[in-house]
Amino acid sequence: MNINWTGLWTIIRREMSRLMRVPIQAFVAPWISALLFIFIFGYVVGGRIATIGGHRYLEFVLPGIVMLNVVNAAFLQSTSQVYFSRFLRYIEETLVSPLSYAEMIAGVLVPVIVRSVVTAVGILIIAALFGASSVRGIGEFIFWIIGVSAVFGLLGNVIGLWAKNFEQLTIFNVFFITPLSFVGGVFNTVEMLPHWLRWIAWANPFFYFINGLRHSMIGFSEAPEALGVGVTLAMVAIMFAIVLRLYSIGFGLRE
Repeated sequence: MNINWTGLWTIIRREMSRLMRVPIQAFVAPWISALLFIFIFGYVVGGRIATIGGHRYLEFVLPGIVMLNVVNAAFLQSTSQVYFSRFLRYIEETLVSPLSYAEMIAGVLVPVIVRSVVTAVGILIIAALFGASSVRGIGEFIFWIIGVSAVFGLLGNVIGLWAKNFEQLTIFNVFFITPLSFVGGVFNTVEMLPHWLRWIAWANPFFYFINGLRHSMIGFSEAPEALGVGVTLAMVAIMFAIVLRLYSIGFGLRE
C-alpha cells in the first residue's frame, strides 16, 4: 500500500497551524486547570492525608489529573477539527484529494496526539514545582498517552461527524467523559469504594487508563497491566473500524 505522504503532511500541517493559532485555549487553559487541581486536591487536601496506596496523595492523584487533561485535549481537538471542516466546507477539498480514508483519519489523529503529549509534558513540569513529578517507565508512559489520545481522538471524530451544532459537540463530554473519568480512580483507590460500588470501577475503561498511567509514573497498580493494555488496544481497533466505516459511507461528509 502506497502512502500519500504529501497529502497526509498537508492535512497535518494545516491542522497544526490551526492549533498553534490558539495556544491559550489549546495548552495554557489545561495547564492552569491542572495547576489548580494539583494545588487544591494534591497540595492542600493532600497535606492533610498521610499516604494512599503507600504514596504521597499528590503523587497518587497526579496521574489521574494528567489523564483527565489528555482525554479532554484529545477529544476537543478531534471534534473541533472534524466539525469545523464540515461547518466551513473545506472537508470537500480533502474528499476529492487522492487520499485514502485511513490517511484522512491519520491526518486528524496526529495533531490530536501532539496536543495530548504537549499537554501531559506541561503538567509534569508544573507538578515538578511541587516535587511530585516522576516517571518510572517512560515507554509505558508514552504508550498510555498516545493510546488513550488515539481512543478519544477517534471518538471525537465520530462526534464531529455526527454533531449538527455546537451544543451537540459538548454533550458526550458533559454526560459521559467527565462523570466516568471522575469515578475512574482519579482521587481514590478501588478499595476505598463501598463493595457494592466497586463494579463501577472495573467496568469503567477510564479506570484502566488511569491505573496504567499511574503504574508508569509511581509503580502503583490495582489491575493487571495486560488487561489495561488489551482494553486500550481493543478500543483503538474498534473505534478505528467505526470511523473508517463512517468515512466510507460518507456519514456526515456528503450532505
